[in-house]
Amino acid sequence: MKLFLVILIGMMVNTSDKTIYDFSKNDNSSGWQVINDGVMGGMSQGQLKVNSDGKGVFYGYVSLENNGGFSSVRYQFEQLDVRSYSTAVIRLKGDGKRYQFRVKSHREDKHAYIQYFNTTGDWQLIEVDLGRMYPTFRGRQLNMPNYPANKLEEVAFLIANKRAEAFQLEIDYIRLR
Repeated sequence: MKLFLVILIGMMVNTSDKTIYDFSKNDNSSGWQVINDGVMGGMSQGQLKVNSDGKGVFYGYVSLENNGGFSSVRYQFEQLDVRSYSTAVIRLKGDGKRYQFRVKSHREDKHAYIQYFNTTGDWQLIEVDLGRMYPTFRGRQLNMPNYPANKLEEVAFLIANKRAEAFQLEIDYIRLR
């Protein structure tokens, strides 16, 4: 009986999701920060708001002027031990464009681990295998191991499709499984 309880508790720990952020449970976006290519002289304009349905909406326009070409939004938090999770699950509704989901073990890291995903225009559950996220810095893949998935201190979304375009990404939640 004791062994059964240990196994059952272990299964419960491994199957419970960890919520990183749920816009429906937060009435503002004050913990999120938009970073556009203006940090390098670009002209892109991204913004984040919470709509009347309680979803985060990352929207704007990516411009290629002045060597620009990206807009991003990030959320930093107290470092989490994520060794018991293998997948990020994101419920979102995009605009048919390609985006990056980005994570950092430490917010001070220059590099981020990324995974691209495509949106359909409908609500989707995007599942990202944490161990397949690869390291990049300024758009270049680094010769380093993939994300070790042991600590997490930042999540972000980025659009940078090498074209001038309007964008809109509606985010419901980000969880770990």
